[in-house]
This record gives sequence, C-alpha cells and structure tokens, in this order.
Amino acid sequence: MTTIGVLGSGAWGSALAQTAARGGETVRLVGRDPLVATRVNTRHETPHLPGIRLEPGVRADTDLAALAAVDVVLLAVPAQATQALMASLASVLKPGTVVVSCAKGIDRSTGLLVAEVIADAYLRGPVAVLSGPGFAMEVAAGLPTAVSVAAEDRVLAEALARRLARPGFRPYATGDVTGVQLGGALKNVFAIAAGVVAGRRLGASAEAAVITRGFVEMRRLAAAWGAKSETLMGLSGLGDLVLTCRSVQSRNFALGVAIGEGQDPARFGKLAEGAFTAGIALERAVALGIEAPILTAVADVVEGRITVDGAVERLLSRPLKREDVI
Repeated sequence: MTTIGVLGSGAWGSALAQTAARGGETVRLVGRDPLVATRVNTRHETPHLPGIRLEPGVRADTDLAALAAVDVVLLAVPAQATQALMASLASVLKPGTVVVSCAKGIDRSTGLLVAEVIADAYLRGPVAVLSGPGFAMEVAAGLPTAVSVAAEDRVLAEALARRLARPGFRPYATGDVTGVQLGGALKNVFAIAAGVVAGRRLGASAEAAVITRGFVEMRRLAAAWGAKSETLMGLSGLGDLVLTCRSVQSRNFALGVAIGEGQDPARFGKLAEGAFTAGIALERAVALGIEAPILTAVADVVEGRITVDGAVERLLSRPLKREDVI
C-alpha cells in the first residue's frame, strides 16, 4: 500500500488528505467542486478548513480517474451518497485497492451499514472502516487524535493502521467492523438528543443522564446487531459519543440545539447524519426487540411525530427501573 486517495473534498475528506500528506507524499483528493479543486491546487487551501494551509502533497481533482492508480481510498462522502457513488467508483479502481469507509451512518434505503453498501458494489478488493473521535479542523491542524481502523482481516487492519499513522494521528486496529460502524452511526443520534437538552436549557444534569442512558441503548442495540461490547467501550463508541455530545462543532449536536430552541429540523437534517440514522436504527431496534426510548424520542422528534416537550414528558414518565439491568 503506497499511494493514498481520498474521495470527498468536504471538511472531513480534506482533513484526512492533509493528514496523509504529512508523510511527505502526494495524496489524490477527489471532489465534485472544480472551484475547490483549483483553490487546493493553486493556493493550498480549502473553504472547508478555514485558516489551514494544506500540505503541498495534497493534489485535488474532480475526475474519479485520478484514483485509478491508488492502493488505498479513504471514502469520505456522506453515508446516504455512498451507494450511488460506488456504482461509478468500483469500475475505476484497480484490483486489490483497499476502500476505507470514513462515513458515520446507516444507508436509509437499504438499512445496511456503509461498509456493507461498499462491499455489495465493490468486489475487486477489501473493504475497511475508519471511525472515532475527531473533528475535521483539529485533525487538519495536526492536534492529537486517535481513531479505530477496522477490517475483517486483522492483518489488513493492522497494516492500514501503520500506513495511516502520523505523529498526531494514531489509529488503533480492530476486527470488529460492525461495532466500529455502529459506534460512529448511533452516537450521532444521541448527540442530537444531547443537543436538544442543551438547546432547551434543561441543565447539565439532564445532559449527562441522556448521554449515559443513550450509551446504554447504543451498547444494547449494537450487541443485538452483532457487535462486540468492548468495541463500543472504545474510541469509535464511547470516545466518539463523548466528543460529539459536547460541542457545536458536531453537526448532530448543533442540529439538536436548534431543535431544542424551537427551530425546524428540516433546515438542518441534510448536514447531520444522525437525522437519517435515527429512523432506520429505530426500525432495526424494533425488529430486534430492543427497548430504546431515547432513540425513539429522537426519531419521533426529527420526523415530526412528537414535540420536544412531548418527548421529554414521555421519557420522564417511563416506569422506574434498576440501573444494573442493562
């Protein structure tokens, strides 16, 4: 694995390209906007990372053919755009190229995790996942960040971790592809819940309770889905949940704050993966017989089936239970 490509020139994709280029190599960054590509190539900057000067090795393009010779592709496009994009990408990549999913969500049309969507369309090489607590601006600035890299082949996961590691970017390898993806996808839903609490001015105590009980629901659903419990206790689960539930840098938390303040969620949903994930995750929870009241509340609020006040009242009126029965 010697050449890295990044598909998706938004904030996260650009941050990953910047990180990879710190190794002194050329990184192929492919996106849709020709103006962004020109700006990257001529001025070494992008509007998605204001104030960050990009490494000279980040070379931008708008043609998928720029990825034809890479050995690793970091796929940093929204979860809901992955299926359509893979139809074109799969035929461009050379056999053996590793496709690494860097999105955090569940495909709404199929109910599949993103790596499953990729694997269905791409049969010429292995699929892996990168997820964990990391804001794009901080990663791009070189601030210390640790993430999870997952692949069913543990040797591949370890090789990818070594390949992507930089002084300020520390990947930890794992074989639990399902757990890493679910941690990244489900934490977005609970970040919306935490944001609603903050936006409604319900207090720090309520926010702590929502995060804690949300984590219980996350672990419960992920285990039923086939994930390992210890994975959810790690970077891509608890670590990402803590980060995303505490800062308006998180689009999902910011969406929750806006909803809590009485704004229309339809204005923000396109930017927050949790708004798409909530409904499909709730469907899976129901199918698996998993009780998830906070997940249910977020899905109902985002989809307009209940008001914020109604959701809060419903949660507070639930029967009391033992905490040690998870």
